Amino acid sequence: MTELDLATGNACYTCSFQLEDVVLLHMLLQKNPKLPVLFLETGYHFAATYAYRDRLTQEWKLNLHNLAAVKSVAEQEAEFGKLYAETPAQCCQLRKVEPLFAGLEAYDVWFTGLRREQSPTRAKLEITESTTLKSGKTIAKISPLAHWSWKEVWAYARANNIPILELYDQGYTSIGCEPCTARPASDDNLRSGRWGGKKLECGIHTFNA
Repeated sequence: MTELDLATGNACYTCSFQLEDVVLLHMLLQKNPKLPVLFLETGYHFAATYAYRDRLTQEWKLNLHNLAAVKSVAEQEAEFGKLYAETPAQCCQLRKVEPLFAGLEAYDVWFTGLRREQSPTRAKLEITESTTLKSGKTIAKISPLAHWSWKEVWAYARANNIPILELYDQGYTSIGCEPCTARPASDDNLRSGRWGGKKLECGIHTFNA
């Protein structure tokens, strides 16, 4: 059994619809076409990301689950202001970390599109790890592309005629919420355009219960 075969069990996949995520999604759907695909609906994504998500959901018949924060963007901004500009870690906690880890409680296996090459914070990523949720439940965390290069990701996408999110043509290399995403400051760090270079992770993959 390979790591991908675990997709046939009580598994889910978090997908931001960045290229590596869509490449792995293409692989996972061949194992389980009904695999739950979890998308963090922060309310701050690019319009192009939403359109691309909706296109693939329809064309690939995705079992998509949009995970949203307890408070809407309007409610959060009325209470705290624009957290993404002032305290982005708190914004990520409310709109990404908390919704995701609540959603993960229903599963035993969590697939991600993480790769070691993405940033220094992921340099020691293993294909198979584990995550302990706030409830104390431990689930398997599987990152099949951990050792893949950016070149290999693009090669797979082209070989399999995978549609590409148009933001890549505009020079973006790591794409998250629109207010916190810019073109990379360094060609050597694909995530250097995130959060104004102030941090490299939203907290999902550095979570501690």
